[in-house]
Amino acid sequence: MNGSQRTTQLLMVITPLISVLLLATSCSQTFSERAADTVFRYNESGSISSLDPAFARNPQNIWPTNQLFNGLVQLDEALKIQPDLAHSWTYNDTTKVYRFYLRDDVYFHESQAFGTKKTRQVLAHDFVFSFDRLLDPNVASPGSWVLHQVADYYAESDHVLVIRLKQSFPPFLGILSMRYCSVVPHEAIDFFGKEFRKNPVGTGPFRFKLWVENTKLVLRKNPLYFEKDQEGVALPYLEAIAITFLPDKQSEFLEFSQGNLDFISGIDQSYKDELLTSSGALRAKYQDEVYMLTTPFLNTEYIGFYLGSPEVEVQSLKLRQAANYGIDRQKMITYLRNGIGLPATYGFVPQGMPGAVDHEIYPYDFNKAQSLVQEFIKEHKTTPQLTISTNSQYLDLCEYLQKELEKIGIQVAIDVMPPSTLRQMKNTGELALFRGSWVADYPDAENYLSLFIGDNFTPNGPNYTHFQDDRIDSLYMDALQNNDLESRLKIYQTMDALIMEQAPVIPLYYDLAVRFVHNGVKNLGINPQNFLFLKTVKKDKN
Repeated sequence: MNGSQRTTQLLMVITPLISVLLLATSCSQTFSERAADTVFRYNESGSISSLDPAFARNPQNIWPTNQLFNGLVQLDEALKIQPDLAHSWTYNDTTKVYRFYLRDDVYFHESQAFGTKKTRQVLAHDFVFSFDRLLDPNVASPGSWVLHQVADYYAESDHVLVIRLKQSFPPFLGILSMRYCSVVPHEAIDFFGKEFRKNPVGTGPFRFKLWVENTKLVLRKNPLYFEKDQEGVALPYLEAIAITFLPDKQSEFLEFSQGNLDFISGIDQSYKDELLTSSGALRAKYQDEVYMLTTPFLNTEYIGFYLGSPEVEVQSLKLRQAANYGIDRQKMITYLRNGIGLPATYGFVPQGMPGAVDHEIYPYDFNKAQSLVQEFIKEHKTTPQLTISTNSQYLDLCEYLQKELEKIGIQVAIDVMPPSTLRQMKNTGELALFRGSWVADYPDAENYLSLFIGDNFTPNGPNYTHFQDDRIDSLYMDALQNNDLESRLKIYQTMDALIMEQAPVIPLYYDLAVRFVHNGVKNLGINPQNFLFLKTVKKDKN
């Protein structure tokens, strides 16, 4: 690199940093003047596109909006429904009506949108406005689907919200916990318009302060927040949250190792061997400064067969089952992921989700897999050949599958394409085999099993494999009509086992959420959706 190039590159780095400093110093108290124990720092390697909860479709957007907004209900770390802005609710199974009773001590963040009043109390009418906005085609929220089960909603009074469903749908409360269903004030939408995305006004434990896109985002403690801890101390404990946007994971790890970030989430190829042993334990040299949190993550990584394909290999049940038996998933996790993950030998619903299958369906069985392949060859007089489509991020995984399947007699080619192309071709049924993953939108096994319902064929639904079975469709409807949790979970287990017998997918592994946290950080926690909640986090004084 010549001198001119270095100068240009340096200016590209310095210019946005100067902007941050100028904006920050205009505040009554600059960011750098605050004690390190009052500021929580993390990096977002992906870009945040919006701080509007109507666009909280991915973790990059969900994490900050979790700090800024509230909904009617929330989930605890065990995925149990808990009160949020609704302190209680009732449900009438006959009329399919929920009645939510709102707290009377919740106020929106102070904002110029409210004029001289600065803020006001949250009322049931605000949820009506927020839901109307979510459904507004002019807003074009990717979360409008969350209200597809809703027939009607209205404010019965200032503090009572009524929601009537079209039909029984037991997962509905879990859907309401999604950030899409947050309450927003009409004053802020009217005042900021489309700029609400970078001028958010919510009710959460933190309020918006500063955002220089792709450089720095700062949130400050909300002094009006309604929640208190068990001792009656107002939440949150932190004074601020500071988010940086280093796109490179190696640079992010360096910042973490130097103490400039309080935690990192996930395990990247660039540093997995530095942090973890081959069995997935934190290396001894980091244990004095860092602790590791893990929990089953509601994400199933899989290979899907497009059953609409005319390829004889895809249409063969024996070959699909052979591929499921013929992969040593435990070895795959050990060598490719340093032990981070669980072998997906059960069903499609991941372990850790209520309703998951409780017995192995496809344990590694080389002899059985090889025998099924030989039966296929005898029947079709041809050596089976498959092509797996993937993006470059999962090439090492697909190369492992290639070697495993070739051992049992299946020839495998790998087609690497950009993520957007893979997504488009998967939606339109142009790929005989494709690598996919399914992360739960809400904590109910129905969210996974809906991928195998006949009415959900892509592009109108999430059934990418075009699997169809009348028995499964019937059980699915039975589950939705069943409000008894235990019996509904048994139906889910039966469905998953029946689906896997027909092997429309090869589940590879159930993911683990993992966080590496500096020892001074307390109460961070971890949850199966890997969402970030900071209202109860504390930091030790240096």
